[in-house]
Amino acid sequence: MQKVLKGKVALVTGGSRGLGAAIAEALSEQGADVAISYVASAEKAEAVVEKLKTKGVRAIAIQSDQADTSAAKPLVDKVVASFGKLDILINNAAIAVQGKTVDDPDLDTVNLDRQWQINVMGAVATTRAAAPVLSDGGRIIFIGSLLGSHVPFAGAADYAGTKAAIAGYAKGVARDLGGRDITVNVIQPGVMPTDMSVEVLGDGVPEALLNLHPIRRIATLEEVSAMACFLAGPNGGYITGGVIDIAGGLSI
Repeated sequence: MQKVLKGKVALVTGGSRGLGAAIAEALSEQGADVAISYVASAEKAEAVVEKLKTKGVRAIAIQSDQADTSAAKPLVDKVVASFGKLDILINNAAIAVQGKTVDDPDLDTVNLDRQWQINVMGAVATTRAAAPVLSDGGRIIFIGSLLGSHVPFAGAADYAGTKAAIAGYAKGVARDLGGRDITVNVIQPGVMPTDMSVEVLGDGVPEALLNLHPIRRIATLEEVSAMACFLAGPNGGYITGGVIDIAGGLSI
């Protein structure tokens, strides 16, 4: 594989598992040095780092809780202190709280509010911290969700709202940073084989949900990671403000 990202430094938030770990690995395979953040899974994070190092790149894991917006600047500062710069920011860290409709008397408002704090305010804080130090010609990629623009089932209003907010925010950031040739885009996956999906859907994908997909399967982590690498690479330099669905046509 051509090392098109050799010499670049990437930060992947929430990179200790699932899609974040897959994106971190894909970036490292293309030559990028990678920092990942994690909240509590130190052992998993270190395992990811060791795997990345086998690709011949530098890699570190940094403990940082995205629910705490004051943690964003120290996170970015540690990346720059370790690697000397930051070229690529992957805003991946998020949680999913779904399953109850907004008129449910037992609505878990505490965790729904925490979801807004992590998915929106945490990502905003990380972007604000990264923007002044991000290299000219750099990349910011938000991991959104198809639910940010298309909601095919009930019980996901707040999660969908957080991802819609991210899509709008990213467009504004793209406008703000375009003069520095920094691109800002959103990837909106559908269902993926992650712990988050299991927490929401249980084991397996319901047949009724699969039947809504023209391509009747869920996305692979590799497919989503490949899009992140494309947007982060040299061929993604004229794509900005984009919201790209990787959801098997669920939204059509």
